Amino acid sequence: MISKTKKQKLISEHRVHDTDTGSPEVQISILTKRIEELSKHLKTHAKDNHSRRGLLAMVADRQSHMKYLEKKNPKRASALQKKLGLRK
Repeated sequence: MISKTKKQKLISEHRVHDTDTGSPEVQISILTKRIEELSKHLKTHAKDNHSRRGLLAMVADRQSHMKYLEKKNPKRASALQKKLGLRK
């Protein structure tokens, strides 16, 4: 789970305009952070299948957001991939 301060920091780093909280960039960055934290959890708790299912759902959700962003604005999508260290 991401703390409120970490989430606000992610939003401020990736927002498109001042009041932005729901753009694809913001959503993808939040999902990426949640995926990283859950991956760390699963390294120590390998048999936690409920969390693994949640992780797979988050990865699929992030992939859907990336596909949408690539379709709408490929330049923003590639810039976000570089910034977050995601590969295509």
